[in-house]
Amino acid sequence: MSPSVSVLPGGLRVCVESVPQYGRGLAAVALTVAAGGDDDPAGRHGTAHLVEHLMFPRSGGGSADPTGEGYAALVAGAGGVCNAETHRDHTVFHTTVPAESLPDALAWEARRLLGFAPTEDVIRTETDVIGEEIRGAGDAGRSWESALGALYPGSRDSFGTAAELAGITAGEVEAFFRAHYTARRMVLSVVGDVDPAGVMAVVRAVFAGVRVIRVAGEAGAAEGIRAAGEARAAEEARAAGEPRTAGEPRTAREIRTAPLPSGRPGVAVGHPLPDPVADRPAYLAQAVLAQVLGRSRLPALARSARDGHRLTSATVTCGYHGQWLASAAPDLTLAVLGRAPGTEVDAAVGIWRSVLRAVAEGPLPEAEHRRAVNSLLVAWHRQADSLPTRAVALGRDALLLPGSAGPDALPAELRRTTPAEVAAAARALLEGPATVTELAPQARTVPTARAHTVLTARAGTELAPQARTVPIARAGTELAPQKGTVG
Repeated sequence: MSPSVSVLPGGLRVCVESVPQYGRGLAAVALTVAAGGDDDPAGRHGTAHLVEHLMFPRSGGGSADPTGEGYAALVAGAGGVCNAETHRDHTVFHTTVPAESLPDALAWEARRLLGFAPTEDVIRTETDVIGEEIRGAGDAGRSWESALGALYPGSRDSFGTAAELAGITAGEVEAFFRAHYTARRMVLSVVGDVDPAGVMAVVRAVFAGVRVIRVAGEAGAAEGIRAAGEARAAEEARAAGEPRTAGEPRTAREIRTAPLPSGRPGVAVGHPLPDPVADRPAYLAQAVLAQVLGRSRLPALARSARDGHRLTSATVTCGYHGQWLASAAPDLTLAVLGRAPGTEVDAAVGIWRSVLRAVAEGPLPEAEHRRAVNSLLVAWHRQADSLPTRAVALGRDALLLPGSAGPDALPAELRRTTPAEVAAAARALLEGPATVTELAPQARTVPTARAHTVLTARAGTELAPQARTVPIARAGTELAPQKGTVG
């Protein structure tokens, strides 16, 4: 059954899909909000991430939880799981419960929206938690964030900066929430063993109060947040020496960024991706190209030498931290290449470009193209069986990717991708701007990459995995588990 889409009087969009075959007796709810790291006010990097944390009150503590039970505890008590992710351009909350508990889960979701009012004590607790997340984060996301920031000045990671969050007040948090968590900026998705008419009856009852509600002074605060964001983007563009609007890539062919610490010597090369809305076929061709490079082209190079230089590993990801179709433009393809002793950064980048040229000059063999497409299809079908994955995908499509035909249309779109389009994708990477970041073994520093909060047993929400790690000792490659940018 195709998803039904309704719009409540306040502007909240609701997508409901009955798919009992993917989880009989279960239901998943996703709330997708158009607020992420790029919306953080100047001097308060991590506000979106903090609000995501505060949507999971750990006690009554001045929040919308008069019984004293936090949202996660209520969901766990019903036998469900819940989690959330803060991305660059959105935040998504997802919950899976027994279908019989769906009315309660929807009521809890509405209650935490309508009663959001965290106390200073709760805020301090959560900023401390975020600080620990930042200190404990690994290296994986920093290369991606470095490349995005270099190509698109004004873009920011969704994790945050502990020092900037240390002084944030309840008033600032509530102003951000009231400005961004409005009905017209949210999509509620419900999928599983559900009756769409019954779901809509519950949604209309419990979400009736979710509208564009601002008390006196909040409109001014919201305007201040918007202006601060624009000022921050303009200042970062000026600091980069090239005035531009955030979202427009630099035009320099190669942008060298500051080295990043890493456990092993390597280099990260970032390339901008086409807009998944305005140029979806070209975007999907880049997804197939990442598979071609990771499954067949780079493994051979990782086991051989070129002019005496070698790669020890190669990982190619397409999309936001390896999640494709999980973000609106701007987005990236990122290659992380391990360097053997004696292989300098320029030599490793030369190897990468030689692989791209070989694909660009084509034609790509039909069998190689078919293997790459099939690997994406297998991964997609495996992920599409997950109820929270489907719920999240529906919300993202509606909020970030207007015009998308939905998750079930993606296999046919991938099959329509041609070897010629993949060759064109390789040429686009060669001819467009790119970032180069040396990965150098040294003492670890505090990363500013992405956040991940586990509230209960984690429910998977990622789309099809794309990362390919090719260790020299292995004959083949495996799908790497996908990571979200998360909170």
